[in-house]
Amino acid sequence: MLSAAETLVQLAAVDAELNQRRVARERLPERDRAAAASVAVADWENERARVAARIDELTAVIDRAEAQGAELTDTKTRLEAQMKTVIASREAEALMHEIATIDGQRDELDLAELGALEEQSDLDDRLAAHLGQQEAVRTASAQADDELASAVADIDAEVERLEPQRAELFATLDDRTGRRYGQLLESLGSAVGQLEGSRCSGCHLDLSAAEVDTARDESAASGFTECPQCGRLLVV
Repeated sequence: MLSAAETLVQLAAVDAELNQRRVARERLPERDRAAAASVAVADWENERARVAARIDELTAVIDRAEAQGAELTDTKTRLEAQMKTVIASREAEALMHEIATIDGQRDELDLAELGALEEQSDLDDRLAAHLGQQEAVRTASAQADDELASAVADIDAEVERLEPQRAELFATLDDRTGRRYGQLLESLGSAVGQLEGSRCSGCHLDLSAAEVDTARDESAASGFTECPQCGRLLVV
């Protein structure tokens, strides 16, 4: 059966290992890779949506240009028909001016439609290339997630192995020591130090000769006392 001092040393070692595992779990490089892969998927989706939305905008521009062009053509046809029936030169000049204005408007529409068609064609090619990357981007993200899950599972398995050991060790401490151990673990991150020469391994501070003597006297029965420097349970 372990002594109280030996139990404290082993319990502190198990808690240190558990803490290392939990810290490692949050700092896994696989976590960063999974996050980066997730961002890549989001960026891919945002780009797809942006290009598709612009293509839709251009489609609307083209449709409006064609509709307006058709209206202008109808108006021009009507005016040209009127030209054949007018006699007065002033009325003919007015009709010719309207027809010229329509021609100018139609030219502007045609240029706008052509520009929209060219941009839309470029975007169609870009979207096709972008969609071709979908499988690779999503596969990379899924693989990164799987690698993270595997790494986390390995650490969780270690934690599950250590926790019963900790519970068994902690259960052998008396109530007062257990409470003090818990308080120190919460406030300092570690609850136990060992006297190495005249130094506490917990706070790495040297005890005076008188403090060393006092520690030895106080630990004569249990094998431990409290460090006068940091308050940790000091195994002598």
